[in-house]
Amino acid sequence: MAVRDERRAVLLLAALAALGGVYRIARAPAAHPGASLIAPELRGEDVARQAALSRRAEALARPLLPGERVDVDRASVEELERLPRIGRELARRIAEDRDARGPFGGLAGLRRVTGIGPALLAALERATTFSGTPRQAWPGLGAAERPGGPSGRGAAGDPCPADGQPVALNSATAEALQCVRGIGPALAARIVQDRAARGPFGRIEELDRIPGIGLRLVGRFRPFLRAP
Repeated sequence: MAVRDERRAVLLLAALAALGGVYRIARAPAAHPGASLIAPELRGEDVARQAALSRRAEALARPLLPGERVDVDRASVEELERLPRIGRELARRIAEDRDARGPFGGLAGLRRVTGIGPALLAALERATTFSGTPRQAWPGLGAAERPGGPSGRGAAGDPCPADGQPVALNSATAEALQCVRGIGPALAARIVQDRAARGPFGRIEELDRIPGIGLRLVGRFRPFLRAP
């Protein structure tokens, strides 16, 4: 009799456990239709985003074919990422620099982008091409490295000083200030506005009075600017 009661108790516990499992399954939220394996954190109905991520993953997985080159003066960030040793962040910086300052015009022009040095240029030599014409020369680069060539000049009417001379901080236009590596259109405009409102700079170090420019940036700019 005791054995039979024990069997009944075991069967009852097993039945309760099974009912608990069924209840948990019934209460679980249903998965969204179209859930993606590429980006499972996105909602299934976000079809456009899923498609964009899928296209990007496919593009990055596609290596350059023998002899294939990427036009750095026109390529998207995704296309730039296909280049050897170019990750997402560096590809973004290349595109932003090109959009702000114009085409590179040649492999040497890429030296103006922070993070690109001789070793990386050598790795990119057989995988890149350049269809654009550089807009200006860039102080801080050697004569042979400047996009405008050994003359240090870019296109006609180039506002940049010849032969890599420092830019006159107190008289340069916003366009001329952009000749300095690291100064883009927005920062050049702030410098000109501050100069007009507060007067000329007595020293290069006084640039730190402008929001967004600290002592570290001042140190980078100092060799390429002159004041007063």
